[in-house]
Amino acid sequence: MKPIQMVDLKQQYLKIKTEVDGAIQQVVDSTAFINGKPVGEFAGSLAGYLGIKHVVTCANGTDALQISMMALGLEPGDEVITPSFTYVATVEVVALLRLKPVFVEVDKRTFCMDPESLEKAITPKTKAIVPVHLYGHPAPMEEILKIAEKYGLYVIEDNAQAIGSEYKFSDGSVRKTGTMGMTGTTSFFPSKNLGCYGDGGAIFTNDDSLAIKLKMIANHGQQKRYYHEVVGCNSRLDTLQAAVLNVKLKSLGIYIDARRKAADYYDRVFGEHPKTTIPYRANYGLHVFHQYTLILEGVDRDGLIQFLSSRNIPSMIYYPVPAHKQQMFAAFGGSDWLLPDTDWLTERVISLPMHTELDEEQLAWISSAVLEYIGR
Repeated sequence: MKPIQMVDLKQQYLKIKTEVDGAIQQVVDSTAFINGKPVGEFAGSLAGYLGIKHVVTCANGTDALQISMMALGLEPGDEVITPSFTYVATVEVVALLRLKPVFVEVDKRTFCMDPESLEKAITPKTKAIVPVHLYGHPAPMEEILKIAEKYGLYVIEDNAQAIGSEYKFSDGSVRKTGTMGMTGTTSFFPSKNLGCYGDGGAIFTNDDSLAIKLKMIANHGQQKRYYHEVVGCNSRLDTLQAAVLNVKLKSLGIYIDARRKAADYYDRVFGEHPKTTIPYRANYGLHVFHQYTLILEGVDRDGLIQFLSSRNIPSMIYYPVPAHKQQMFAAFGGSDWLLPDTDWLTERVISLPMHTELDEEQLAWISSAVLEYIGR
């Protein structure tokens, strides 16, 4: 049996090695390492895949969130609502721009923003909502968008973990996650469902004027070289990474299918077990399984992690400390927030290996080890 990884990037690379190596070599031969042709080609291809007008590439997913908030004109003191059950980057950029993060609950089934908690948190100072499509499951966007429209708020989708996921509206229309808000953002960190071989990110929008501003901010606030119209930053996807992404985008559908197949296997094993709750799959969305996350009940989670490690099986807790309890947000009164569902989840979730190269032998070994520890 092949060694088990949380994400097996090497085996994935070996399947596309010839094409990736060729694409990288073309960049090296051209020496156009910054803003080379593959960057524009990738942005265009991704826009076509997503069905959106503009893809603005940048250096990473954190920058994508920050640039979005800058371009929307959010000012110090404005409130931005985010789930606390998320990676810290979602909230970090809010504080970095001297905005005020407001933490809300997630649905314990989907791990995504709870619309009822969202609406209760809105004040006259609220300017934006950042729903997170966590673990690859789409947030309840129809409800979130209705609330945003009711109160005149921007929606910035954090789609770092759900590229390729879809949301089905009640009228039957379907949209890719990341394309429903004023902007959508994503990360191309290597472990993501569409990952490069370093850092990278992108912003999506259908708004022509906003796209211009996003590009300006990502490029030192300039449209014309040396003429700087607004305060910006230096955030770009380098050509080598774009070349890799051009190759991998062609296989994104295959990658998603492989992840969903692995998730189906886990579901069959753990779906009826009294100590495990499998990932929920809402009828409105396509789960693309960036992570496969179980909720444990009556299980010593740390003991399980150690037991799996003894069998050379990695596992992770995403995330052990919610944002509202992180020291970095203490100045915003984070520890005073009462988010019992979020706290409940952080004490119970565990993520098993999930990637495109898992085979049945590995899945059987992982599953049997979990069952051996928690009892059949």
